[in-house]
Amino acid sequence: MRVLIVSDTHRQNNNYLKVLEMVKPIDMVVHCGDAEGSEYLICEGAGCPVEIITGNNDFFSDLPREKEFSIGSYKVWLTHGHNYYVTMGNEALKEEAIARGVDIVIYGHTHKPLVDIEDKIIAVNPGSLAYPRQEGKRPSYVMMELDNKGKAHFDICYL
Repeated sequence: MRVLIVSDTHRQNNNYLKVLEMVKPIDMVVHCGDAEGSEYLICEGAGCPVEIITGNNDFFSDLPREKEFSIGSYKVWLTHGHNYYVTMGNEALKEEAIARGVDIVIYGHTHKPLVDIEDKIIAVNPGSLAYPRQEGKRPSYVMMELDNKGKAHFDICYL
């Protein structure tokens, strides 16, 4: 199973559409919020199931603030992260994820990619395809793949 994880596209969808063409075929897209009204394009362009939530800039969206769902055998919690102070680090977010009993928390907001794998929790932030903030400021996303034994592997990718 191949999952494209993106965030913080902020209505700048050219890079999202470019990445879709580069990585297809995929089985799922996960968007961590701040689509700013581009939900239809994100879902229709994917050609596969899409999990998407609101971010702090999605003022008029009817999307949920958070979601829990499964990817393979993994329980996943999807949140934008701004309500968990992720700009100060992801410790509070990981504690909440562990308390919820999930295996993976996927979040955005910081515009900085991160794959943080610990014994009790995996935290994934794909960064931003529109306005990256990490050193080098390259648009980023994460590819999650489940191998033939169902184990998740994550790669931070850049445009």
